[in-house]
Amino acid sequence: MKYGICPLSIVPLRLEPSDPSELVTQVLYGDRMKVLESRKKWSRVRLDFDRYEGWIDNKQFTFISEEQFVEISKQPTQLTSDLVDFITTENDQLLSIPMGCDVTGLKLLKHSFDGKYISEQVSKEHLIDTALLYLNTPYLWGGKTPFGIDCSGFTQMVYKLNGYKLLRDASDQATQGEALSFIEESEPGDLAFFDNAEGTIIHVGIIMKDHYIIHAHGQVRIDRLDHTGIFNYEQRKHTHKLRVIKRII
Repeated sequence: MKYGICPLSIVPLRLEPSDPSELVTQVLYGDRMKVLESRKKWSRVRLDFDRYEGWIDNKQFTFISEEQFVEISKQPTQLTSDLVDFITTENDQLLSIPMGCDVTGLKLLKHSFDGKYISEQVSKEHLIDTALLYLNTPYLWGGKTPFGIDCSGFTQMVYKLNGYKLLRDASDQATQGEALSFIEESEPGDLAFFDNAEGTIIHVGIIMKDHYIIHAHGQVRIDRLDHTGIFNYEQRKHTHKLRVIKRII
């Protein structure tokens, strides 16, 4: 088995080994991966954090040994906490990075970082404060940063920045946690999932107090949540049909 680490700020992970292929998620600075298949220009990898698989350009990650992979994995995770920060490379060049990058492997990459980072699990009450940092971020299928994010990337990153692990896709996140029977039982930080006409879960958001929800739909926005689903006051209609509410923590 081969292993790798991302030395760049935001790298696409694609469905197929081709630049025009669908973006399925993003690999952020410091993310580690197992290399499942190597080709001349592309590698199929499995991300260590959420086991998500896809194709990455070989020019956009660095191979590391199994020993290095294990050593970094044993260390407490350190995630950048400012919307934008900077890494200093081995050649004293600046590399801008978004919030939520993993700086645990700095020494291995011969980089330095003087900014703020989060390295411990915090209480559930902090989830909404973190979510609000992404407010007005434009929707981007496969996105995971304050410059573009999708619904499940948003919930995953908010939880990750507070020390909790969510899977990548909304349908997979819906398999985690404990189901609640009514909205009235929910707390700020719980997740609400929404399905389509076929019953497939296609959307997720984070419940706030007083029956509001923050979610990525066109942009990260705040809407009303009721027993039917999400009500958008601008459109004067429900945009998503509620399927289930889950308490993860």
